[in-house]
Amino acid sequence: MGGIGQPNIQVKLELNAIDSALGLYWDRKNVLLPDLIDGKPASLYASILLRNDGYEDVEVMEVEADIPYTSSMLSMVPIELAPQQSRPVALNISCNSSCDEQVTLRVSYRTKIQPERVLQQKLTQTLHQRSIYEPHKVTFLHPSGIVSYAVLRPPSAQASRQCTHDDNLPVLLQLHGAGLEAEADLVAHALDLLPDLCAWVLFPTGGTPWSGDDWHNWGFADIEAAVVAIPGWIKANGWKGPGVDTDRWLVSGHSNGGQGTWYALTHRPDKVLAAAPVSGYTSIQNYVPYHLWQSADPQRQAIVQSSLNSYRHESLMANARDIPILQQHGSNDDNVPAYHSRLMWQLIQQTHGNSSYHELPGKGHWFDGVMSTDALREFYQSELNGTKLGKSPMGEFTLVVANPGDMGSRRGIKVLSLDLPGHIGSVDVSWNRTSGAWSLETSNVLILEMPSVMAEIGHIVIDRQRVVVGLESNSGKPVWRVLKNSTGMWEVTVSQLTPEMVGRSHVQIIHNPFEFEGIAYRRGRQLGAMDAILRSQGPFLVRSSAETTKHIALQISRNLCQYFAADTVLTNMSSAAETTSNIITVAMGAIMPAGLLEHFPIRVWESKEERMPTCLEVRDDMGTRRCYRLGNGLAAIFLRPLPDEGLELVVWGEDESSVAVAARLVPMLTGVGQPDFIVMDKRMLWKGVDGVLAMGFFDHWWNVSRNSVFS
Repeated sequence: MGGIGQPNIQVKLELNAIDSALGLYWDRKNVLLPDLIDGKPASLYASILLRNDGYEDVEVMEVEADIPYTSSMLSMVPIELAPQQSRPVALNISCNSSCDEQVTLRVSYRTKIQPERVLQQKLTQTLHQRSIYEPHKVTFLHPSGIVSYAVLRPPSAQASRQCTHDDNLPVLLQLHGAGLEAEADLVAHALDLLPDLCAWVLFPTGGTPWSGDDWHNWGFADIEAAVVAIPGWIKANGWKGPGVDTDRWLVSGHSNGGQGTWYALTHRPDKVLAAAPVSGYTSIQNYVPYHLWQSADPQRQAIVQSSLNSYRHESLMANARDIPILQQHGSNDDNVPAYHSRLMWQLIQQTHGNSSYHELPGKGHWFDGVMSTDALREFYQSELNGTKLGKSPMGEFTLVVANPGDMGSRRGIKVLSLDLPGHIGSVDVSWNRTSGAWSLETSNVLILEMPSVMAEIGHIVIDRQRVVVGLESNSGKPVWRVLKNSTGMWEVTVSQLTPEMVGRSHVQIIHNPFEFEGIAYRRGRQLGAMDAILRSQGPFLVRSSAETTKHIALQISRNLCQYFAADTVLTNMSSAAETTSNIITVAMGAIMPAGLLEHFPIRVWESKEERMPTCLEVRDDMGTRRCYRLGNGLAAIFLRPLPDEGLELVVWGEDESSVAVAARLVPMLTGVGQPDFIVMDKRMLWKGVDGVLAMGFFDHWWNVSRNSVFS
């Protein structure tokens, strides 16, 4: 509460005896089910969080529902739980008629040592009956494969009659604050005073009551998955009202949700038609006292701060220019001081943006009706209930990018790669009257993607260089990619080459200049700092190299479940199968499995005579090989590439205790600031960042970048 009063903590402990001889544990709080709409489930997904409190590995064979419901696991194979591991089990659930408000689920499972003995546990859960126009809970799949939920309020019957200016209505996103469930009345009914908005009102969870990672990698993926689930809801529930435009959002949120609103505004400017951050902080760096950290070399501090650039919204406000913004903050807010909104209003004015700021005298952080004040009600209605809302026309604008991996487009222009990772890039776009073409001035940008409208006149000017882009093919206008070559000149490539294009001699066509589909080129979901590992397309695969490090892999699994509600598969090196998921490898000593990239710049050297590790080698950007000797608890944590934009996070140490130290840096908490690689020893335990031996970033070729730091 803003640091007032005594720092006392009240703890409530609850102890429960485990009834099952095999230790499989679950309770009603850990069952996720959709609400009922007109007697049928509003969506077709459910989930149960199971925990193995026994001493043997458990296989969950199936989860079935009693009639009239039917259910089955989404997994085609049994789900394994190691002792003390928790896993969310994703289910299909359906009921066609006479659906009771109670559903009984039966879990069938067995231990690996007694596979012939199949046991069952059952639990009965109550579903809530709602009308189709009420806020109700709908379930969907997060990109990681877990089942998540959001609260959806479709356009009212009145809105369906009145909102005739638009066949497909936009989405009004309401992002909750820290520690709140989206289905809580405080959140789900925050807009009850505005029942007839011309919008689909959506209250996402972000994956957890803490929105995963504060509405960033994990939490924002949950938002986007919830939005794209609306068309499926329309089809499944026979909706006859207005459709939905999933690419147009009005975003609003309170407290941490206000911060999430700034994130959406600065990272998806082409989708956000208006925004209303309420009592939100500017960024994690500006909200918590970083000056209380251990003092450290400024170069090392710069690396940590650079890894958080994508969440420093103060630096990205140019992306919000021309988007209507209403800010609201209580003058007596002792949780998020009004300074945050005042600062953002000032920054918006400096970018010639469009923001109105309402500071409420005498009001605190939260009060009844905080999300439906007169100013907010007028803003929602004016932005949603007016004439047909269209895309903004092309004009002068700026695109600022901290991390292309989590950044969308601005007026169709998208930065695909930065020249120097960890540094902010920018593109200033204007119409050049002299040349009669679009003019782009770039900073720290390596690869750009451009909309077809910019190619219609035949060329553009980038950094005062005339670049011909006006090609067409029989297959239509492709997506244009513009690349800066090693000499600093801009060249053009296209997503699909045709013989006609290759034959145009006056245009430089680069054939596969960066091997876009190869593992050697860093792209897409791989971009960013170490927390890019959270962009897994399926359950995390956590594998350990030795028996003595299995407990560390288990703790990583439990932490991912605790902080993100994430699912993990625990395995060892020998049984690790091919996967589309991201991998976390826990390795010790000389047993560091080879990565898929042959010349990766970090590896363990071992003595040929004794077959013992002697040092950890890091090859810097100049090709210099730096060897960090073992003997003082040497450890490292770093990313490596996998196919299809996948990532592996290697957690390595010379012995068990040093592996445990490296494991503390697996991204879990917002604001820690882990770059792509960190090499450390025991000195980090008391010196903090200043005890790091080497840290920094990998560039687009997976080489160590020149702004990395070594000791």
